[in-house]
Amino acid sequence: MTDRPILFSAPMVRALIEGSKTQTRRMLKLRRHKQFSEFGPSDTPGYDWHFRRADGCWCDHRQSDLPLPYAIGDRLWVKETWRTHRRWDAEQPSAIDATRVWHEADERDNCDQHGKVRPAIYMPRWASRLTLTVTDVRVQRLQDISEADAIAEGVKSSSNGSGVVPDGYWMDYSVEQGRIWVRNPIKSYATLWNSIHGRGAWQANPWVTAISFDVEQRNIDA
Repeated sequence: MTDRPILFSAPMVRALIEGSKTQTRRMLKLRRHKQFSEFGPSDTPGYDWHFRRADGCWCDHRQSDLPLPYAIGDRLWVKETWRTHRRWDAEQPSAIDATRVWHEADERDNCDQHGKVRPAIYMPRWASRLTLTVTDVRVQRLQDISEADAIAEGVKSSSNGSGVVPDGYWMDYSVEQGRIWVRNPIKSYATLWNSIHGRGAWQANPWVTAISFDVEQRNIDA
């Protein structure tokens, strides 16, 4: 079991808190291989995956020993955009004592002591409020996502009033309030992926690591 940080945008943090997001997909990375190519199913009997290393050599791996950065049982502490008291504005995050933290994913309160906005990448471990425990890790093509998995990714839905079956799913993640809705959650997720990774990212259909997790609303060291 390993503890590691993971970044989420404000909309995805809200989905984690609401309980609608229990999966995330990240571009495929392999430990000890910053550069690799031609990743795919292995054609060597007894192996599941292969890829070409930066030096040109081929590597074959079983699913169980593929050097993924995530594993079942890992704990991920969420980094998100944040603020602390304005008296700390001149200090680096490493110099800030444990103190009040405001999260940009939340509604703004009436307090006038908010300091400057700090990017998620600089959130220290003590300031994190969400802990994810990994329950499943899969490698797949991005477009192989199922409708159920797209919903588990936290795509926004419009309620039909019953609170059970949605009318549709958000199609425009560039604005705060969706104006276009679609029946298929995969199409919604495709636009969400493009909003994060850029135009054409969904069409590129990269290999990704699909991570499922349980969410706890607490600091990892609590």
